[in-house]
Amino acid sequence: MITRVALTVLRRGTIVALGALLGASAATKASSPWDDPYPSTYHASPSAPVLIRGATVLTGTGTRLEATDVLIADGKIAAIGASLAAPGGARVVEAHGRWLTPGLIDVHSHLGVYPSPAIPGNSDGNEATSPVTANVWAEHSVWPVDPGFSTALAGGITTLEILPGSANLIGGRSVVLKNVPSVTYQRMKFPGAPQSLKMACGENPKRVYGEKNTAPSTRMGNVAGYRAAWIEAEEYLRDFKEYDAKMKAGGKSAADAKPPKRDLKLDTLARALKGEIPIQMHCYRADEMAIMLDMSREFGFHIASFHHATEAYKIANLLAENGVCAAMWADWWGFKMESNDGIEENIALVDAAPQSCAIVHSDSEEGIQRLNQEAGKAIARGRAAGLDITPERAIRWLTANPARALGILERTGTIEAGKMADVVLWSRDPFSVYALADEVYIDGALQFDRAHPPSTPRSDFMLGQPATAGAP
Repeated sequence: MITRVALTVLRRGTIVALGALLGASAATKASSPWDDPYPSTYHASPSAPVLIRGATVLTGTGTRLEATDVLIADGKIAAIGASLAAPGGARVVEAHGRWLTPGLIDVHSHLGVYPSPAIPGNSDGNEATSPVTANVWAEHSVWPVDPGFSTALAGGITTLEILPGSANLIGGRSVVLKNVPSVTYQRMKFPGAPQSLKMACGENPKRVYGEKNTAPSTRMGNVAGYRAAWIEAEEYLRDFKEYDAKMKAGGKSAADAKPPKRDLKLDTLARALKGEIPIQMHCYRADEMAIMLDMSREFGFHIASFHHATEAYKIANLLAENGVCAAMWADWWGFKMESNDGIEENIALVDAAPQSCAIVHSDSEEGIQRLNQEAGKAIARGRAAGLDITPERAIRWLTANPARALGILERTGTIEAGKMADVVLWSRDPFSVYALADEVYIDGALQFDRAHPPSTPRSDFMLGQPATAGAP
């Protein structure tokens, strides 16, 4: 039973001690070492109010507003409407002819864990030492001065999920970051954003471990490996419940009780079984996604989204019925067997299913810079297939839907009063190949200004590098 105190902590989005999840006493929880030892130290940059005047606004809720003003104050969306008054000291941005959207969110990035320059000394995304490494956290590999963060910011990315790689069946925990300059990842860590658990199906884990002559080396070995890990986690939870029952009974039972040995891998898996850590799953083929949905029902964990999902169009209704998002590329296909049935209409067809959750992701330090153009390609292919896809619908692929998959939709992902002022002002329709992010705001602070490059912070790694470095 989850206690009332534990529920309060859960709602605040902090990491909860496993003891609290199992109904431990308030005294036990207060001294528990299992709370997040690496908390966010993020604070929004101070900023004056901003009035963006006369923009075409894609709210991310399915609405398009013409010639509309948006007022930002105290890091939040303060008001949306026509002829809004600018408060004293406000910066006024004339945006007639330009478009305003929520900040873009990439649910699948390896920035920081596979940073630039791409050399072995910087390769920290795969702990390929065991098929199940649920004990590792991607945040402990993040190099916050990766110059990829600033190039992503110039493409309108305000929030991103950093994942471990896909070598393992269960690769470890992800972290959600605000795309702000920092020398520590904790200063970028999105306050209260849940961690997710990265899993991978298909070719990658069976190849990595098959080449080592260890299990798994087949897809059936993959499934057996997942199930063995979840069974072990169930036993771990049962041991703690038995210990908790003895402590509550008091007397000799409590005196003789010994807590189970703590295990970092099983901590993570147990929290996933309790619904505290959702799954972000690398999976291409429709049949394998269906198997994983069956497994999620067998053990009770929740898959938030399938990533890459090149065959998601084959099971779009099944995904929607199970409340699972599909994070996809616009046109990556054919680079390995499990991607051969990818089609360019994939995103549009998934989006067409009732109650669907289609997402455009990057999995690329280059693609993340043009996520809006990737969505534009998907719109074009959908329209060519006869689907009516409007900009106000498609913007959700980059904003509201990824926020939903990451568990942060109540705070960001749409332009609504009271939400974080994470917004992008575009030079024109953001789905045009000619569109540029003119200004990018995070919690109301101007973090990127194309018209005034010196005002945009640069990565420590790039300090002293000329702007034309690498040019002929």
